[in-house]
Order: sequence, then C-alpha cells, then structure tokens
Amino acid sequence: MPRTYSQQFLLNLHKSDLNFTGRNLAKLCVDASLPAIHVAKVFGVSRMTIHSWFRGSPIRSKKITLIDAFCRVVEKDLASGELPAKSLKEAIAYLEDMTKED
Repeated sequence: MPRTYSQQFLLNLHKSDLNFTGRNLAKLCVDASLPAIHVAKVFGVSRMTIHSWFRGSPIRSKKITLIDAFCRVVEKDLASGELPAKSLKEAIAYLEDMTKED
C-alpha cells in the first residue's frame, strides 16, 4: 500500500470545505491512495506545491484546468473500482499511465 497521509492531514481535510480545487484534489488523492510526490510529477510541480494546494493556496488557472481533468479521471476510476491503488508500485504506474502521450 502507498505511504499514507498523516492523521493530522486527514483530520484537517475532513474538517475543510471541499469546494476548493486543491482540497478536492487532496481528498481524491487520499481516497485513491495516490502519493502527493507522484501526483506532483503529473502536474510538473513540487511536492510542496501540491501540499500548498491541498491546504487551499491559490492555483494558477492553467493548472486548475489540468487538476479538474485529473479529478474527473480519478473519480471515474474510483467509481469503476480501478482505484484505490493497492501498492506504491500500482499508484506510480497509474499516474505514469496518465501522463503518457498517445
């Protein structure tokens, strides 16, 4: 199983308003067992930037469009049972597959 998010992070996430893009992204990453460091690679940002987004920091509009598309795919895959990832290797493979150019 991928490394889990801290208990404090999960408590704060549970209490937060999920109407914000970054917090919605955080919830999906937790639900799908997708580690922030590997999600950061999908968006071409640092792990710290991902965690800032998770806490509600502003996100550039170009990235919001990408995040929204990412969230739709992850939501679909959660609903279909493809996610959550059962291992770190599976999570990395899933995220790498998302970034492959056809």
